[in-house]
Amino acid sequence: MHEIRIAEDLSAIVLEAAKQENLSKVTMVNISFGQLVQIVPAIFEFAFRESVRDSIAQDAELSLEIVPVKMKCAVCGTDFQVKENHFACTDCGSTDLKIIHGKELFIKSIEGE
Repeated sequence: MHEIRIAEDLSAIVLEAAKQENLSKVTMVNISFGQLVQIVPAIFEFAFRESVRDSIAQDAELSLEIVPVKMKCAVCGTDFQVKENHFACTDCGSTDLKIIHGKELFIKSIEGE
């Protein structure tokens, strides 16, 4: 349940950014997770809500984007999106791959008043 730790860390970032921008209320938080981070959205949202309880972000809308895994084959150079956890090149079948997308974890934006 690494969602709890991630939620605590991200909520601290949100609250610090809100403080720096002199916001009285956070209304929206947009977060992007790579699929390889393996976040369970419902658990993350619950943990985030607990982390911001009784703060200026307690009523913020939370938008989660899950970024699909995209890889590049080190053998033939093909870029492809991983489907059904099949980690092999769609052209040559190689498993010598480099991750292009899918490990991201960041706050895209924070909105407030």
